[in-house]
Order: sequence, then structure tokens, then C-alpha cells
Amino acid sequence: MSHYISITEAERAEMLAAIGVEQVADLFADVPEALRFPELKLPPALSEIELRRELGGMSNQNANAASHSIFLGAGAYNHFVPSAVDQILRRSEFYTAYTPCQPEISQGTLQAIFEYQSLICAITGMDVANASHYDGATALAEAAIMAVNS
Repeated sequence: MSHYISITEAERAEMLAAIGVEQVADLFADVPEALRFPELKLPPALSEIELRRELGGMSNQNANAASHSIFLGAGAYNHFVPSAVDQILRRSEFYTAYTPCQPEISQGTLQAIFEYQSLICAITGMDVANASHYDGATALAEAAIMAVNS
């Protein structure tokens, strides 16, 4: 584990000399003095719960799929997704790359590749289409083999 070690005064002076200034404040010489540290008129800090409520209230002023008929997406937004789905998807065994053959992920990838390849064949009239490999290294190796064998 590496630890952060700040620069020394000598290192700072060397860096400033390299860019032609004497002190850090000189870096801001082109910014008008009145604009350097303006007073920020911010509301008081909110807790996470208070902030969620406030942002939720603001977002409810916008049209959304729960309050308006929206035709973009052909209804794909009107699906109920059980809360368990998000928790299951967060499990590391479903998204880590310890093997490209994880059935939980690779089955969906294989299905998507099959559908894409089938569509390309139908559109172009080709007998075969190759869409993808699981990872970039495999794709690169396959491209190199194809280039050498051509």
C-alpha cells in the first residue's frame, strides 16, 4: 500500500521555477482580484435524507413516466423491477471478470451476440457474421491470427 507524501518546499520551488513563477499565488495573477474568492451564498447544509427529499420534490416538477404518458421507448419504462434484482446484481460473482465463462453473465452476452449476428446475416444476406469476443485480448489475438493467415 502506497501512502501520499506531499512535495517538499524545495520541490515546490523547483516546479514553480520551471514554469516561470515565484509563488503559487502568481499562478492566479490573470484572475481579477474581485473574482478570486467570491462570497458563496449557499443555503445551510442538509442531511442526506433532507437532500433526497428536496431533490425528489424538484424532480417531481418534471414530466416522468409515472406522471405522464411517454411514448419514447415503446413502453420499455413501464416495467416493475423487484428490489431484489438490484441486490442480486450487486453480488460480485455476477460482474467480476475472474473468468470469461461465468454462466450468469456469459449467457446474456452469448444471447446478445447471437441475436446481433443473426440480424446482420438477415440484413446482408451473408451466411456467417462474427460479432465479438468476450474480451479485447481475445479479439486482438483473433484479429492477429486472421491477419497472418490472410
